[in-house]
Amino acid sequence: MSNFFSYFLLTTTLTISLEKGSALQRLRVYYQWDILDYTYSTLEERVDAIYAKKFVPENNLPFGIEVWKDKIFITVPRWREGVPATLNYVTINDFMQERYKSPALTPYPSWKANEAGNCREGLTTVHRIRKDRCNRLWVLDTGTFGLGNNTRHLCPYTLNVIDLNTDEIVHIGKNCEDVFAYMSDELGYGLIAYSWEKDTSWRFSHPFFSPDPIGGDFTIDGFNFQWNTEGISSMVLSLPQKDGYRFLFFSPLASYREFAVSTKILRNETNVNNSYHDFIALNDRGKNSHITAKVMDDRGVEFFTLVDINAVGCWYSRLTYSPNFLEVVHRDDKNMIYPSDIAIDNNRNLWVISDQLTNYLYKSLEFTHVNFRIFTAAIDDLVRESLCGIY
Repeated sequence: MSNFFSYFLLTTTLTISLEKGSALQRLRVYYQWDILDYTYSTLEERVDAIYAKKFVPENNLPFGIEVWKDKIFITVPRWREGVPATLNYVTINDFMQERYKSPALTPYPSWKANEAGNCREGLTTVHRIRKDRCNRLWVLDTGTFGLGNNTRHLCPYTLNVIDLNTDEIVHIGKNCEDVFAYMSDELGYGLIAYSWEKDTSWRFSHPFFSPDPIGGDFTIDGFNFQWNTEGISSMVLSLPQKDGYRFLFFSPLASYREFAVSTKILRNETNVNNSYHDFIALNDRGKNSHITAKVMDDRGVEFFTLVDINAVGCWYSRLTYSPNFLEVVHRDDKNMIYPSDIAIDNNRNLWVISDQLTNYLYKSLEFTHVNFRIFTAAIDDLVRESLCGIY
């Protein structure tokens, strides 16, 4: 797995729910790929890249997703040799989508901006990305190449903010300065708060950031393995509370529990060393409920990916966080193997990317059939007749 899954946020177990949702398939496949390709200018340029091992198709795996207007942004971490671009996009085009479901990825914001090891201008490895209300894309470059013990640090960790209207790195946001980003340091078991206005950051430590020894056993697509070295892997902000602040909900990947803390605590650097009791442990979800990513819509419904059961779940945040109020809204044991990330667009559509990550890491992918998929559905259709639709 990666060394640093990160979120940029601005501003029995599911027993009843699993039985309700076991046959639900409400998300539709929008795009799918046997193997990834990129929009090289010419065929000769592509062939040269393959010959020089700058592009090794079978080593490219999509991981993170974000959606803005007609663009679906897709990250491809440089875990192996031959990943030409770590931040890319494809276009939402219903007409083309019906005829061509496997578009080539276009590097974003440019090929030059995706040069590995170019510490001044390039992106080396990006995992997760998030847009904000000011039409900016927040991108953390871990600066790493490789996996596990073979990881090399080519560049420092760098937080990049891209103006989506101009496709340029921005340093000043008009009327958008009072923004905070919250990032997870998975292997360091930390939570980092960054102030855009002050251009500074501070780091929290807490036992809740660590993997749970009881939650480190996984069985995905029939393959059993143990995975318990990483900290926080999924985070999401609640709607504003009465005091004007939000809750940050988070959980390590190797955990069956949700945790929370008010952003009132996180925004104050002086709380770094005296906030132990401000972090809250919510109820246990139970087994087979590992979460890789989560998002919350504008009505307070949290959606999350359930990798053990190839599913997407939901929770209406005005209700108690407990198995009785968690539901599965989509499950697909054939096509949704390892849903790795999730996003919501401005039209209240949910988007999910699945990539068979465990097969990529522990076994191998078969490139004679579809390996990667992007799913979508209108949120109102997903939550209809569920507890998440009672708002």
